[in-house]
Amino acid sequence: MRQSKLFTKTRKEAPSDEVSKNAGLLIRAGFINKEMAGVYDYLPLGLRVLKKIENIVREEMNAIGGQELLMTTLQDPEVWEKSGRWSDSVVDNWFKTELASGGQLGIANTHEEPITAMLTHFVKSYKDLPVYIYQFQTKFRNELRAKSGIMRTREFLMKDLYSFSRSEEEFRDFYETCASAYLKIFEKVGIGAVTYRTIAAGGSFTAGLTDEFQTVCDAGEDIIYVDSKNRKAINKEVYNDENLSKFGLNKSTLQERKSIEVGNIFPLGTRYTEALGLTFQDEKGNSIPVIMGSYGIGLGRLLGTIVEVLSDDKGIVWPKEVSPFAVHLVRLGENEKVILFADKIYQDLQKRAVEVLYDDRDLRPGEKFADSDLIGIPLRFVVSEKTVVKEKVEVKSRTESDSKLVSLEKAFKLV
Repeated sequence: MRQSKLFTKTRKEAPSDEVSKNAGLLIRAGFINKEMAGVYDYLPLGLRVLKKIENIVREEMNAIGGQELLMTTLQDPEVWEKSGRWSDSVVDNWFKTELASGGQLGIANTHEEPITAMLTHFVKSYKDLPVYIYQFQTKFRNELRAKSGIMRTREFLMKDLYSFSRSEEEFRDFYETCASAYLKIFEKVGIGAVTYRTIAAGGSFTAGLTDEFQTVCDAGEDIIYVDSKNRKAINKEVYNDENLSKFGLNKSTLQERKSIEVGNIFPLGTRYTEALGLTFQDEKGNSIPVIMGSYGIGLGRLLGTIVEVLSDDKGIVWPKEVSPFAVHLVRLGENEKVILFADKIYQDLQKRAVEVLYDDRDLRPGEKFADSDLIGIPLRFVVSEKTVVKEKVEVKSRTESDSKLVSLEKAFKLV
């Protein structure tokens, strides 16, 4: 991508009504556009990051046996009435719409009910189980107060996976497998060191305790108590002596921290399968309700968390695994030799299948460097009259203050 052709532009200031760091930086750098409170567009740079996060999640879900599909957003009230979750008094963040022919439809905020109803057509015998199904799909939640930038929105992309098992033991095996996969995901996107599997309450999804994955960050809305040495944490809402004892947590080793929930996993038991009639016949011909779990990651929330945790006073700092491009090639000056040299590097990087954003704009060096820091691509190649004379390129890491002059061969090896 030539930066001169990129329709988005950087901004010196975030909108006055945007108080969150993540949205402020992402808007200034041209990754997202704010439509209204809690509703954002993903622009070309932002969509590249979002898709890279999606692919990391997809790889890990496929690796544990997940099968990907895409379900509908429009929801039949009858399915939800069977579980008791259609009423606004039970789930208070529904978006609902009226059909022109009469009657209501729901706009999906999650998919436990419809996926369970779907499985009644395909699961009959113990031989049909276990089944692990997931999707990347837009969810809509009528939040009373959308806040925290892209981390709490009314419209968002979620990876939701649902497990269907024959026994509690089979379910628990997968539950732990998925928990491990989540930790791999957070490690790959650059926040593993500050993300903890956290004991929490199940909310409207399930009774009893469940698991969240919380990233320690001052911008967080949650309070957790962390044992950093043993990599354990507990949410403030379930912080009591009984639960501390149950999970082997010691008050003296716990630190209170603010955090952002970046994922969750819920043991659902037979709550939805019994309500919607999803059973299987075991080896003896007995009809048994399927045991279910659900596992969610909000991709926009995860993207926003990465920005909150890893940015600095100059802008965003993307881990290479999710950066929109691997290299930011910055050309300084309009000298013909500089242009030819930079163009050649751009072409050579493309031939090597290296994703490169080429700043070929006619701007002052200070403006280009400020934009490069703001956008946050991990590696910068600078071409100027000074480097062309030596047939070299100036290389700088986004996280380091110093740059170095290296040969083209060595620069290419870095990527």
